[in-house]
Amino acid sequence: MKNTPDVDFLIFDLGNVIIDIDYERTFRLIKSKIPTALHEKVDFFYLTDFHKAYEKGLIDSPSFRNEVRAYFDQEWSDGEVDEIWNSLLGNIPSYRIDLVKKLKEKYQLGVLSNTNEIHIQGVYELLNREHQLDNFDSLFDWVFYSHEMGLAKPSVEIYEKLVVELGTSPDRVLFFDDLLANVEGARKIGIHAIQVTGPEVLLDFFKDV
Repeated sequence: MKNTPDVDFLIFDLGNVIIDIDYERTFRLIKSKIPTALHEKVDFFYLTDFHKAYEKGLIDSPSFRNEVRAYFDQEWSDGEVDEIWNSLLGNIPSYRIDLVKKLKEKYQLGVLSNTNEIHIQGVYELLNREHQLDNFDSLFDWVFYSHEMGLAKPSVEIYEKLVVELGTSPDRVLFFDDLLANVEGARKIGIHAIQVTGPEVLLDFFKDV
């Protein structure tokens, strides 16, 4: 491993770290279903207050679906909303699962993800279909989801809560995330953090394990 700090815990984001995601695919799908006059609303979808609230578990899935329908002025069914919402989910490459299993022999592993109930249900369906796993329990010792914590990255509070739950100190944790803001948020409290900027970053980092 390259310049790996002496740590006990490896914590991974999900999107574009464990699971491939494609926001543009979701944007294209939404635009195919709404009038051209509403296309500009797509670009601000993820910035809406109701999305941020859903990510923190402050509203439930039925309320979120209603907000989506209202925002785009559409009468989509619950299933259609979920299909659109989960369309960003890609594959979970086998090599990442294999790497996690290998790392678990030496470290305590965890997930820290800004996510929500609908996404996680979709992720578990992917896990089952691609890897015959019902959830992450057999892969990770710790699973932290923003909608269950009532907090979201990159707030300092979510990292502080993570460290408390792990029962350790920030310097014993190494965190991987694809977004620089989330990496910087973790570093603010002394967590070692690496930005995952491409599909080979994790493999390259741990190539000597």
